[in-house]
Amino acid sequence: MKTLAELEEFMTRPSEELVNDLKQLDGDILILGVGGKMGPTLAKMTKRAIDLAGLDKKVIGASRFSSGSLKEELEASGIETIVVDLLDDEQLQNMPDVKNIIFMAGNKFGTSGNEHFTWAMNAYLPGRIAEKFKNSRIVAFSSGNIYPLTNVVNGNCSEETAPSPIGEYAQSCLGRERVLSNFSYSNNTPMLLFRLNYAIDMRYGVLLEIAKHVIEERSIDLTMGSVNVIWQGDANEYAVRSLLHCDTPPKILNVTGPETISVRWLAKEFGTRFNKTPLFENEEEETALLNNASKAHQLFGYPKVTLQQMIDMTAEWLLNDGEMYDKPTHFQERKGEF
Repeated sequence: MKTLAELEEFMTRPSEELVNDLKQLDGDILILGVGGKMGPTLAKMTKRAIDLAGLDKKVIGASRFSSGSLKEELEASGIETIVVDLLDDEQLQNMPDVKNIIFMAGNKFGTSGNEHFTWAMNAYLPGRIAEKFKNSRIVAFSSGNIYPLTNVVNGNCSEETAPSPIGEYAQSCLGRERVLSNFSYSNNTPMLLFRLNYAIDMRYGVLLEIAKHVIEERSIDLTMGSVNVIWQGDANEYAVRSLLHCDTPPKILNVTGPETISVRWLAKEFGTRFNKTPLFENEEEETALLNNASKAHQLFGYPKVTLQQMIDMTAEWLLNDGEMYDKPTHFQERKGEF
């Protein structure tokens, strides 16, 4: 994995299972917040799957498209675009009614000092979306951050674990879920709440951050000693296939990889690939943010990209000076301050 073209082709390559599921799904697909980190590849994968299936189905991406060339890039891939500020109610109400909604818009980083905007995006806007698209099915991205830190040895949070969000970002994510659930009950709107952590792309993510620390010989904080990760392409596929599993009241689904991964072990794996000795600070706490995604794996199968593949691709990407986003995950954060 050395070039953006290779990365895009691999990440947007649809599986046979996705193609078959889309054959069972009626209606077009509207992606709200397509301009985020995951939205562009999710849209392109969906369009490729629709084309392979020979379906007459649109993929529509909605975003502010305030900078860059993403709008033109998506349109070149056959994806229709809508320029919209979702917080502007007039613009929202003027959007077309579409049968299938993937709701990705939200705010995380920059919450501290700007809490009002995070709550508007993560808890107020979902109610407006649910009212506008009450006759649709809605897959809404949420976060594993709504769960408490759990014991690394005998923990991991399932969908039955009671939420206990730490910090305003996580609290607003639970607010999103509660507001959407209210409208699912009152309007009989089928929904699925997609509790994700952490998606991996070559250009950002937990693995890249650990690898960069190793190759640059910077110390790694071990306080959050374990993590879950999933390849972004697999997470995107799960999201689209989840449209067939929306329900009233909303179905809840944890989405991540099957492993509980030691941060220390990850650093040593990268150290072997870079011929570097990782540097560490602090010791592992007994708890970490860990999710059990076995229900998602039962529905969709295990992620197709393995942890060792992700480690190898990340190392190769770094060694070849691959493009990176300046969007750290802050996965070490234990106090919920983003």
